[in-house]
Formats: sequence, C-alpha cells, structure tokens
Amino acid sequence: MNTIRRLMLALAASTLASSAFAQAWPAKPIRLVVPFPPGGGTDTIAREVSQRVAAATGWTFVIDNRSGAGGNLGVDAVAKSAPDGHTLVLGQTSNLAINPTLYARMPYDPQKDLAPVVVLAQSALVMVTGMGTPHKSVADVVAAAKARPGQLNFASPGNGTVAHLTSELFQKAAGIDTQHVPYKGAAQALTDVISGNVDLYMASVPTLIGQIRNGKLRALAVTSARRVDDLPSVATINESGFKGFDAVTWFGLLAPAGTPRDVVARLNAEFNKALQNPELRRRLGDEGADAVGGTPEQFAALIRDEIPRWGRVVRESGARVD
Repeated sequence: MNTIRRLMLALAASTLASSAFAQAWPAKPIRLVVPFPPGGGTDTIAREVSQRVAAATGWTFVIDNRSGAGGNLGVDAVAKSAPDGHTLVLGQTSNLAINPTLYARMPYDPQKDLAPVVVLAQSALVMVTGMGTPHKSVADVVAAAKARPGQLNFASPGNGTVAHLTSELFQKAAGIDTQHVPYKGAAQALTDVISGNVDLYMASVPTLIGQIRNGKLRALAVTSARRVDDLPSVATINESGFKGFDAVTWFGLLAPAGTPRDVVARLNAEFNKALQNPELRRRLGDEGADAVGGTPEQFAALIRDEIPRWGRVVRESGARVD
C-alpha cells in the first residue's frame, strides 16, 4: 500500500507540475521553424496562421526558415530541441510521409521524435504549362505524350517531392511516359516552365496561384477530388477522364516529442480557434489552401496512414536519396 500511495503521490505531483508549467508558458517568443525557403506555400501558411494566433493571444512567434534535404534539416532541428513548447515546426507531406521511404537514412522518426499538434491546412496541386505551349487541357497532354513517348518533360522541384510523386501518379493513371526533370527547388523550375524550356510542372496551388493569376502560367488541372474554390474554371484530373484521382499535400504543426500534454492541448485549442476565423479561412483560400484543424490524435493518425501510402509511390517511381 505504501508503494502504491507513493506512486499516486508522485503522479499527482507530476500532474500539478505539468499544469503549473502550462500556466506559465510561454515564457519567451515561440520559434516556428519552416523547413523551406521564404515565399513558398509552407512559409505563407505558417505566417498567416501564426499571425492570427499571435493577435488573439499576445504570443510572439518568430519564423525561422531552415531549408535543406527536402525539409529534413528544419524538422530535425525541432525534433532535437528542448520539449518546452517554445520550438515548433510546420511539417508537411514530404518531410513527414514521403521522406521516411525516400531517404536511405533519416535523422528523425516522424512518429517517435515529434508531437503532432494540429493539421493547419491542405492544398491540391495544380498542373501547369507555359503560355507558349499548345497544351490547353489534360487531354492535350496525354495525346502529346502518347504521340511522342518519353519526349514530353515534366519539371519538379526535386526528386521524390510531392510534386514529382504526384506527377508519377498521373503518368501511371494516364498510361504515359514523360521525362522527369528534377530541379534544386521550385524557383528555377518555375522560371523554366514559364519560358517554355520545360513542358509541364506540378506544384501546390499556393505556390503557383500568383503566376496563374498574372497570366504567366496556364492551369490545366488540379489534383484534388473536387475543384479549388479560387480556380473554379480549372477542372480536376478526376473530371478529365481519370476517375478516383485524388492527391493533396497537407501542412501541420508539431512540437518535439515529450512536450507537456497541457502545452500541446493549449496550442491545439488556440490554432483550432484561429482556423475557424472567416478572414483567415478566406486568406488561406486566396492562396489555394483549405483550413483543416482537428485533434493531435487525428494528426498522428494522418501521419501513420500517409507514410505507407506515399511509400508505395516512392518505391514504384524508383526515387531514392542516399
């Protein structure tokens, strides 16, 4: 009985200490690591949502862009940070669900070394071409690829990225073979598709919507099951003759594993509250992203389910990073 009583007292003390810590938190600015360069879709979502939370709570967020290794460098930095709630990362499909299969050696385990907080948003990808190409639809692309097997080329911002693998999914569904042209990031790929040096490109809607709106790129199709509100005239690949095609990329907030549950719960509550704000939802929509939200457990389940799903695509594509 004495042993049981000591254990109960220890548990109660631990719970009180955790609660006291959560009440005192945050004691300093919260560093939000974005594992990609400034200006991209992940960076935009991080800034829009954290600014809304900061305005509502008075918390200070410092955005820290740490790009490299497909997002692994930034995520790893957070996984190895102190689990005190003052360091967070905005992870997404590539560095949480694709890279565990793509990379021969991973510096972190996304299911063991990180504490999911909340899924912030998801976005379709959009297939685009330069305004000087003859391609006006998915049917045009498929016809051209079948007429000239292996000659049409498809740019991506890197081997094994969501854009690359979604392009592979499309090729498999369409029964075509195109030449993959991987770039070291989105900037040069975007420049070359606009200039016509490459035929096609696929990336998240937030990454490309500005260039579509200013008339530098022609949108051919989106990859989600339904149309994107801010590109209402752009058909889905599903509508273009490939029933069941559905691929999106998602963005979620995580903390280092071991972060106090009360702190994770408070972060989850505040970010969920922000995601219900109509103005924020509109701003995300303007960037081609849909606000999501939910519980930490739902985010953990998403990561668990997406790792084998994208892992199959990685293996079928032959993509590998040593």
